[in-house]
Amino acid sequence: MTKVIEADRGFQVWWHLTRPHTLTASFAPVFLGTAIAATISQHDINFLLFFAMLMASMLIQAATNMFNEYYDYKLGLDNENSVGIGGTIVRHGVAPKTIMMIALSFYGIALLLGIYICAASSWWLAVVGLICMLIGYLYTGGPIPIAYTPFGELVSGAVMGMGIVLIAFFIQTGTVTWEAVLLSIPSMILVGGIMLANNIRDIVGDTEGGRKTMAIIVGRERAITILSLFFIVSYLWIIGLIIIDDISEWGLLIVLSLPMPLKAITVFRAHKAPKDVMPAMKYTAQTNTFFVFLLGVGLLVGHFLS
Repeated sequence: MTKVIEADRGFQVWWHLTRPHTLTASFAPVFLGTAIAATISQHDINFLLFFAMLMASMLIQAATNMFNEYYDYKLGLDNENSVGIGGTIVRHGVAPKTIMMIALSFYGIALLLGIYICAASSWWLAVVGLICMLIGYLYTGGPIPIAYTPFGELVSGAVMGMGIVLIAFFIQTGTVTWEAVLLSIPSMILVGGIMLANNIRDIVGDTEGGRKTMAIIVGRERAITILSLFFIVSYLWIIGLIIIDDISEWGLLIVLSLPMPLKAITVFRAHKAPKDVMPAMKYTAQTNTFFVFLLGVGLLVGHFLS
């Protein structure tokens, strides 16, 4: 019985290390890019490519989370009192070297999947994929980690939000259209919002650690206002596309996700302690997941009912 409990606890530690709720930032854009390909461009979907892209994206996201874990520990930003989804090294005694090896292994598997995707679509994607993997490492690694600068939201949004949508679209269609770019913009904004919410929560610890995030530079209250604008622009963007008849009215399914950003902002306004604003982190991540997923569903429903 003891061994079973220890094994279960070990699994929970490793599962926690991947930061599973952040993996939705990989799933939702792949789904949206594929839905755009099936509807706007009306291409038949290659589901093997879809699942290969999905798995590769999630592996890169999980590896990026592990790089973040490793370098936050090395730079002294994680300790026993840290609040959040990190801290596996300091709380559970996992060896830093082990985390780095697993992260690199995930990159290796993603690379193999990338070779299959390139062989089935275009080898130009190899360059794009390698750049994305490099950015994932440099986000918290390297001499000047991107996450410690004011550009973390922009870079993460461009790569994990817009970039994944357009790659998923490209591997199905062999091209990138303006419609795909326009529909990927809310995904880019909302992924950036996840990073901004994380930086709002960690503003005190990041300041002490020498980071210069957007939240630190503009201040907590303005950062919350910027996050609110991220949400507002994302919803208005899709409504605008519907008004100009670029997409079906079924895109309005996104409003079903509206309670989550409202809850996120309410929590951030009401609380300041990192532990107390953890629900806001969850709501922000859920906003991205459900908004992008519902947008993809809306596109598919509008296409099949038209």
